[in-house]
Amino acid sequence: MWLKRFVWKYIVRRIAHSHGFLDPIALLGQLRKFAPSSEVSEPIELLRAGAVFHARGLVNRSAIQHNLDWVWPFWVERQFNPLSSSFLPRGFSITHVNLTHRNWTAVGIPDCHAFPIVDPRGLITPLWDSWSLDGWIIPEEGEALLPSRLTEMSQELVYESGSLVVKTISRRAHLTFLSEVFVELLDGQPVCHIQYQLETDRPAWFVIALRPYNPEGISFIHNAALENDRRGWTINREPVVQFRQPVEHHLLSTYQHGDVFRKLRDKEEVLSGHCDVGLVTAAAMYALTPDQTTEIGVDVPLKEDAEATSALATGGTLQAWPDALGSAARLEIPDRGFQHLYDTAVRTLILLSPDWTYPGPYTYKRFWYRDAAFLVNGLLCANLLDRAERVVNRFPERQNLMGYFHSQEGEWDTNGEALWTFYRLWELSGKFPQPDWLRVVEKGAEWIVRKRLSDDLDAWHAGLFPPGFSAEHLGNIDYYYWDNFWNVAGLQAAAALLNQLGGDGQGQKFEQEATTLMQAIERSLTRSQEVRDAEGFPASPYRRMDAGAVGSIVAGYPLELLPPDDPRLLGTVQFLLENCFVHGAFFQDMIHSGMNAYLSLQLAQILLRAGDPRFFELVRGVADLATPTGQWPEAIHPHTKGGCMGDGQHAWAAAEWIVMMRNLFVREEGNRLIVGAGIVSEWLEAEQPLHFGPTPTRFGKITLDIEPRSPTSVQVKWQAQWHRESAPPVDVVVPGYDPVYNAASSGEYTEVTLSRNSD
Repeated sequence: MWLKRFVWKYIVRRIAHSHGFLDPIALLGQLRKFAPSSEVSEPIELLRAGAVFHARGLVNRSAIQHNLDWVWPFWVERQFNPLSSSFLPRGFSITHVNLTHRNWTAVGIPDCHAFPIVDPRGLITPLWDSWSLDGWIIPEEGEALLPSRLTEMSQELVYESGSLVVKTISRRAHLTFLSEVFVELLDGQPVCHIQYQLETDRPAWFVIALRPYNPEGISFIHNAALENDRRGWTINREPVVQFRQPVEHHLLSTYQHGDVFRKLRDKEEVLSGHCDVGLVTAAAMYALTPDQTTEIGVDVPLKEDAEATSALATGGTLQAWPDALGSAARLEIPDRGFQHLYDTAVRTLILLSPDWTYPGPYTYKRFWYRDAAFLVNGLLCANLLDRAERVVNRFPERQNLMGYFHSQEGEWDTNGEALWTFYRLWELSGKFPQPDWLRVVEKGAEWIVRKRLSDDLDAWHAGLFPPGFSAEHLGNIDYYYWDNFWNVAGLQAAAALLNQLGGDGQGQKFEQEATTLMQAIERSLTRSQEVRDAEGFPASPYRRMDAGAVGSIVAGYPLELLPPDDPRLLGTVQFLLENCFVHGAFFQDMIHSGMNAYLSLQLAQILLRAGDPRFFELVRGVADLATPTGQWPEAIHPHTKGGCMGDGQHAWAAAEWIVMMRNLFVREEGNRLIVGAGIVSEWLEAEQPLHFGPTPTRFGKITLDIEPRSPTSVQVKWQAQWHRESAPPVDVVVPGYDPVYNAASSGEYTEVTLSRNSD
């Protein structure tokens, strides 16, 4: 084997040198020196996704910059415009990808894997990673209304008539059109409906434009044709678009002849065409009458993923939106912006959990245990228990024979996350753990025990987990504390579950293993202190304090492995606040290179636990970063405020917003419930009742009402269904009012009146 490798290395080096290239073997060897050696250099899943991403970027590079007279999607119109703040020079860029406006909003129905997305200017991509549909108004005289070139327009996501609807309004002079996009189930088939309302003061044409691209870039169209009845398009030899009104005039163009936009004055129709390059464009045109409202409709039947096991895919019963939302915890606060973001976040989590959970509808439409832990926690806090349980019950499907919960190679945090999520479901639901979890939990915990390194190593990482890629945004491969904190929590969760399930003493064993791993972490932190010049938890023992330290605060939230006032935990937050914040939000320097809503909210949770009022500044900052449709991309460009990395609709951020709103009203701290700690004075000064619930806690479900009774008093009421006969200790600590500790809770209903303090 060594000889074979030697020969291949020799051949590669000779070929590289003969063509004047650097020695790739030496270069790769040098790159590996930036990180400790690992059994998995980089997850194959990430390499595959990156290869696809940049392959499209290569196509974009060839297609876009030479054809800027085409009508391109909003991100291209901004990013390639030298007069725009979104402009990026392209001189040494091998690939051209969307780094400034990665924003989109999905529509759909519960329990279905099909998620049409709409970009910030109304471009509709009805099928996953497909071509798109755009709408233009072309007046006989004057400039055209092209939404992707508008600097301002209006867009919102609304819930009406039992559907999620993205509404986009585009205007230019006296030209206006409204598009409404939603999904409906018709005869068992999900259909994306697009409804246009057009107004003009002069003769004009409305164009439904078929575009060979989407928010990521080029998506090939080799063939397109208008069907014989003029009521549909066949695209790439499949009938996929249906027009509710017959097309009045039709044009088509290929790459060689340029964008169909340049041919819209042509009188002679072109009904079909083929393009070897894959850049067919087409225009379905309708005449508009001045001073009249014209309505035009388009339908696109949707498809489930081939591997989908949702209710729709398996012929089961789907929940309509009203039913799916029926049990959700209800939030009522005077801040309409926060209220809208909460309601939208709940719908996002329902939409993106048809059976598995997806962190996003497009770029991240795949499963990770890491994201699932946070998404399931959001579902639980929103009282969507059945949906959360359905997701968790599928966790064992991805556990291999060795006990590893596999969503991506080389991730050493996943077992801890999976086990913690099992425990969190049991803890909040109050249901007895399912017996078939026993072997799954045992195997998962045993894998953790086997995987960690020896305590006897003469190194700062003794007893920790091997180096890995971990949470991806923390930096190069390393011995991440993130992995280790998660696995402490996983072992604790396994111990608690097995103690309930009767695991033949395994519970006690894993309790001890959790203690041993925590001791290894503490020992590592002590030994590596000389590397750091600030108090806190670095990303790994071999790192100074940097933005990657944000991963280590997981010990405080959501895992609660450390008390709220742990000085190292608070020191980490203080370091990040002072060094890693831009425009009021956490800026992740590594990989993301953008502001992160979900990481900012995790920092806010640490401050909330510690009673630090600065938490609300972070919450407000995150709210200000939301898009008009109430979404957050994974990472946000500090200047354009558009997405710069990841999915344009990030479900993890939505989950964190739900948990944040819930914890403002009620959260657990050890064996106590803390009520009202995040209620801010501006809400009480509005003199409106506040409400949240029902939401499950580890003690049972609770519904809270907080109502100002006078300028100097506030009444806090709760109804509860406790898991046990006796109520837990409840501390009512609304800021600005005298706290009530160990509030008497004689049963299911309790009232407490607080008086304003004199501070």
